[in-house]
Amino acid sequence: MQEEITEEKTIENMEMELIAKDCEIFTDEVLDYPPVALSFGEKVLRGKKVPIPIGTYGNISFVQAPSKTGKTFFLSMLAGVYLSGQNIYGGGLKGHRDGRCLIHFDTEMGLWHTQQVAKRIESMAGDIDLGCYKKYALRKLGYKDMLKFIEYILKENEGSNGLIIIDGVADLVTEVNDIKDGNECVRTLMRLSVEYDCHIITVIHSNYGSDKATGHLGSTLYKKCESAISLEKSTTHKDRVDVKCKLSRGFAFDNFSFEINKHSLPFVVGDIYDPLNGFIRNQPKNKEIPF
Repeated sequence: MQEEITEEKTIENMEMELIAKDCEIFTDEVLDYPPVALSFGEKVLRGKKVPIPIGTYGNISFVQAPSKTGKTFFLSMLAGVYLSGQNIYGGGLKGHRDGRCLIHFDTEMGLWHTQQVAKRIESMAGDIDLGCYKKYALRKLGYKDMLKFIEYILKENEGSNGLIIIDGVADLVTEVNDIKDGNECVRTLMRLSVEYDCHIITVIHSNYGSDKATGHLGSTLYKKCESAISLEKSTTHKDRVDVKCKLSRGFAFDNFSFEINKHSLPFVVGDIYDPLNGFIRNQPKNKEIPF
């Protein structure tokens, strides 16, 4: 019996030694700027221009917004930019795909609506080779099976995972205020982002009458995410949605706005107008939008 306990401790110690080697940080080691999945704008870092991340590989981010604020349109715009690198709809948004896959999971909509979103993304990407682009409608699955299936797809696609969109995260838990479920869900997404070297961006509603993400799940996402992005209906342009970086681990990207054209395609527009501060920033002008 004593020999069995000693052997178990030896195996555990070996596992801990491997983890220590993998996780220890050395300040004299030169580390590269984290590989970026999506960016908006540039900054100078140590004399070199670097993209300002919306998300980097190995991290998670989320988009929060009230109901019917254009969350799926916004994700479509990000997806189209990621597939193409840059396009006429995304303004200053850039995708850093490097041959990786875009994988899109929708937890709410049925097959027809999910397909329409996929067609929109392909249209916005333009006349390019889409490469590895996969999309799944998970509405029929239970919340535990959704998360298992997402991990299964990432494992099957190991080595090629890039931008992973999950629309939306609340369907991966029993309910948004369940502390245990919320913590486990976010921890799983964090683990998957590192284990499969991808960026996971997901969506959650805002609390009614508040700018906070819904429930304990939203609070946990705030604590663990790389970027927290909020969408709000513009108070000065009735057809416009303002995109704001509420939180970032690194450089915060500048605020921008988007509208939907008559073909139901979202595109980046000009300045956000702040009644107190005037125009916040002169955004890069779009090429002509094909209305």
